[in-house]
Amino acid sequence: MLDELDRALIHALHIDGRASFTHLATVLAVSPQTVSRRYDRLRDQAALRVVGLPDPQLTGHEQWLLRLTAAPETALDLAHALVRRADTSWVYLTGGGTEIVAVLETPLGTAHGHSLLLHELPPSVGLTAVSAHHLLHTYLGWRTPWRMSANTLTPRQQRMLGGRTFTGYGGTRHPDHHRQVQLSPADHALMDALRRDGRAAVAELAADTGWSPATVSRRLDHLRACAAIFFDIEIDPVLLGGSVKVLLWMAVAPAHLDEVAESLSRHDELAFVAHTTGPTNLVAHALCPDSAALYHYLTHGLGAVKAISTLETAPVLRTLKAVGTIAPPGPPDRRG
Repeated sequence: MLDELDRALIHALHIDGRASFTHLATVLAVSPQTVSRRYDRLRDQAALRVVGLPDPQLTGHEQWLLRLTAAPETALDLAHALVRRADTSWVYLTGGGTEIVAVLETPLGTAHGHSLLLHELPPSVGLTAVSAHHLLHTYLGWRTPWRMSANTLTPRQQRMLGGRTFTGYGGTRHPDHHRQVQLSPADHALMDALRRDGRAAVAELAADTGWSPATVSRRLDHLRACAAIFFDIEIDPVLLGGSVKVLLWMAVAPAHLDEVAESLSRHDELAFVAHTTGPTNLVAHALCPDSAALYHYLTHGLGAVKAISTLETAPVLRTLKAVGTIAPPGPPDRRG
């Protein structure tokens, strides 16, 4: 079980995933050694990982949600084929174990990137159904963490860490002065390294990019300042009260879509809310302690939102890939 200090550390890493143990210790009013021990324990026992992520809109990419159905005997093979791809994240096995849901990232303008992906999959996976949903706007998720994993620090403690990197619950939006950033090959190498380990030491990042440590620090500061990269954490949601995981596919009249999505983004049960293309134009990821809590949320939480005309629930059976690149365990964190 997580105690108050564990939860505070998780909240702090949501705000600044690269904060040093010394600074985290000051914010949390404990010793750096205590922070280091807690961080190591969370990595080992709670699957905690800090990941650096490029902002798709600001780095010239777009995201798609793919729903793929295969025969029961080949569905897991299809899921693992998607896991191995560098351009996928959040690969889920859902429903009765024959549907796979994944996020695919493609260069901006290649609207048929998901079609190309299907041609590259092994013919043996036996696809029986495919649908692709373009993620048009994210109301909750990515820069905005699940409320139950970021609800511990006081406003003062949050300010000590530089404040939150998102504008608050109800929609992730970029300031007008944030424009698309042209990335060099070394920038891509830097982002790949940070996706593997968002807390990698500057010396390690220098080895990955070919830059000097000073250049890495300057470039990373620039990419963070212009919002081209941000930091998120991965952790087992069961420890935060998310034992039951369900994807929700909803249809809402366009006139009410923004209002409904803004409202849902304030629900404690939801970790992700986004507007998509397709017959269902709103998707959400619900995390509940148990089936009874999910039933209560579906009937009383979502049931109270009259503008939702249809609702499809898809239980998540397994999470095969989260947001970061799959990588073998690395050396202990050395950011003191």
